[in-house]
Amino acid sequence: MKREIILSGIGFLGMIMLIAGVSAAACTLEPKLVSQDPYPAIPGDYAKLVFQLDGVDNPDCGQVSFELIQKFPISLDPGRDVAFSVDSGKYPRNYPSFVTIPYSVRVDAEALDGDNLIEARISSGAGSNIGYIIKDFNLSVKDTRADFEVSVKDYVASTNTLTFEILNVGKNDVEALTIEIPKQDTIAIKGANRNIVGSLDSNEDTTFSFEAVPKDGDVKITILYTDATGARRSAEKNVSFDSSYFNGRARDVQKSSAWVWIVLVIVVIGIVWWWRRRSVAKKHALHHHVHHDGEH
Repeated sequence: MKREIILSGIGFLGMIMLIAGVSAAACTLEPKLVSQDPYPAIPGDYAKLVFQLDGVDNPDCGQVSFELIQKFPISLDPGRDVAFSVDSGKYPRNYPSFVTIPYSVRVDAEALDGDNLIEARISSGAGSNIGYIIKDFNLSVKDTRADFEVSVKDYVASTNTLTFEILNVGKNDVEALTIEIPKQDTIAIKGANRNIVGSLDSNEDTTFSFEAVPKDGDVKITILYTDATGARRSAEKNVSFDSSYFNGRARDVQKSSAWVWIVLVIVVIGIVWWWRRRSVAKKHALHHHVHHDGEH
């Protein structure tokens, strides 16, 4: 009798465990990353991620939570929701059995090109029967940004020509490179303040000029370019200008010397012309005087 009771008790306990197992197995949640913008993501910039969680129409899942884990190479701004929760089984028939979960994440500046692993924690259940899984996703990353070094190459005060030199020190080629000089106290632009340079490959340099009157100090310039994904990007640089580097250059001395020679040649020509004119006048006067004496 006791044996039968014990067996019955074991059988009842097994049935409960089996029912619980079936119930747990019946809750199947399928998370996936359905959208990434931009694709690929840019290190140091934001990326919009949209996840889809299937299976939330099943009431056996209880309280369902989706949490994006903040670790390299992603992070969320302070105050942003990390986890999204929903009560399962709340979706009427003929409606989607999934939820979409959007995030705006900052991609670490040191993220590597290619697929970077990110993780999410998905939990379900109620009370003390809450369980969770960790799901991996791939975040596609490509650093398409460029960086530049800019310096003043030359300044000709007589023509107000300020020439800059720009070097693409990044690893990516750029298109539609454009330079703008905004209004500021250290420089007065004469004419257009925008200069379209064109394409500039990695590790290549070029020059561009403005008609301007600069003062000693930093000149702020804005660099606009199109990256390999077609995105329009911008960067700002401060370029130091020191007029002492461009005063009294050899070319100025040569120009001054050239003007001196030009003036001397003009003076000599003038003297020769005056002397010849004076000689002709004297000969004419002498001829007139001799002719007049012969008549007498």
